[in-house]
Amino acid sequence: MAKATHSRSAISGRYVTPATAARHPRTTVTETGSNRDSGTHSRSAITGRYVTPATAARHPRTTVTEQG
Repeated sequence: MAKATHSRSAISGRYVTPATAARHPRTTVTETGSNRDSGTHSRSAITGRYVTPATAARHPRTTVTEQG
């Protein structure tokens, strides 16, 4: 079975279509699977890596914050 993928805009926080994610790769984070961890996590839309809350605050248009 294939893993589910969802793309979320770092600007609006809303889920977007795969076509929109392809057009805006620097401001879209693609998530695979489910977020079953606890706590709040911030991820850079540019690098795809998790970042600190301070980094997320400095770059709100390119960071997605996920609730666990």
